[in-house]
Amino acid sequence: MSSVELGPAFFLSVVVILGVCRLVGLALRGLGQPPVVGEMVAGVALGPSVLGLLAPGAEHALFPQDLRPVLYVTGQIGLVIFMFQAGYEFRTDRIRQVARSAAAISTAGILAPLLLGAALAWGARGRVAIFPAGTRPLATILFVGVALAITAFPMLARIITERGLTGSRYGSVALAAGALDDAVAWVLLAGVVSLARGSSGPLLLAVVGTAVLAVLLALLVRLRGRATALAGRLPTGELLPAVVAVLFLTAWYTDRIGLYAVFGAFGLGVCFPRSAAVDRAMGLFTPLGRTVLLPLFFTYSGLNTDFGRFTDPTLLLFAGCCVAAAVVGKLGACWGAARLVGERPGIALRVGTLMNARGLMQLIAVNVGLSEGIISPSLFTVLVVVALVTTVMTSPLLTLWDRLGARTGDPTPDTPSPSSVTSRA
Repeated sequence: MSSVELGPAFFLSVVVILGVCRLVGLALRGLGQPPVVGEMVAGVALGPSVLGLLAPGAEHALFPQDLRPVLYVTGQIGLVIFMFQAGYEFRTDRIRQVARSAAAISTAGILAPLLLGAALAWGARGRVAIFPAGTRPLATILFVGVALAITAFPMLARIITERGLTGSRYGSVALAAGALDDAVAWVLLAGVVSLARGSSGPLLLAVVGTAVLAVLLALLVRLRGRATALAGRLPTGELLPAVVAVLFLTAWYTDRIGLYAVFGAFGLGVCFPRSAAVDRAMGLFTPLGRTVLLPLFFTYSGLNTDFGRFTDPTLLLFAGCCVAAAVVGKLGACWGAARLVGERPGIALRVGTLMNARGLMQLIAVNVGLSEGIISPSLFTVLVVVALVTTVMTSPLLTLWDRLGARTGDPTPDTPSPSSVTSRA
């Protein structure tokens, strides 16, 4: 397909994606699902699992292979813009209040699913066709653990934003824990890739690169006053390209070091100077990224997901075990860690529920595993199911906890209990 042909194909695909996302989102709203889940399900519906099965000619006509890289890159722009906005709106004044809880929750949310997933994959060796030929079994075993340890940080951030939880305590705890959780998980993923390749390069690059990023963001915080003054003197027409350039440079850097662009975008947003001028500049490009470009990202992986491979009963059983291990290892472990550090029962339960969502961050990870030859197509399908189930269950569970709390007279989850105040004193 030539570049001249890609233009019209891209415009048509965007119209179809936005329309289907809207329709699926409206259909799922009655089930308590946020629009982000509708976009995720719409992507699967537009791929080989539904549209490709019912009308393969239509799928190939709407989403030819040459077009998919364009959709991916455009969706990346939307995701980076959204995560920058989420970081910009993140209440840094509450970080100190939630740091202890976030660290404990993140640690539990990584170790428990990592161990459970690795043990499950080890037990499945020789029984389920999930190990690709020519790959070290240890790399596949560790990959399953890392995949279950991932939290869908972008999706978590969007659910928190859409439910108006950005300024809440459990929203802040979940955001901080989710960011730390995924940063560590992606470093671990780089380690697994290094093991599979027989080289320490990817892991070393991720560790060193993350340390350099932390230093640069700390420097930005120290210079925030000067940057704010400079931004105030620039007209919006000049400030907007400067903000976008810094954002894209940060996204490029974090991708190059083996982390994902969202972490650089979110970190930059947290540390970025706050001013009325910056607010005006963001008001010009964040709505487009959030409402038009972001759905392209959330549908891209769905276009590459094929449930047609899910015909083996042993694979179905293994998938069920993986879902159970994922929920127990993430929701259960994060809930337990939150209670141990003194968080209220309502906060602990909600944080565990939010951390349990894996979404497309896990889909991105499993695509990496598939492209590196670490996992088989069957294991890819299993992990996609885990991502879908754990994400779809998030909003209904949050609504359920709210209803149960209202019935039992449980105070607002944001209200700190005496034990939690004491533990942070």
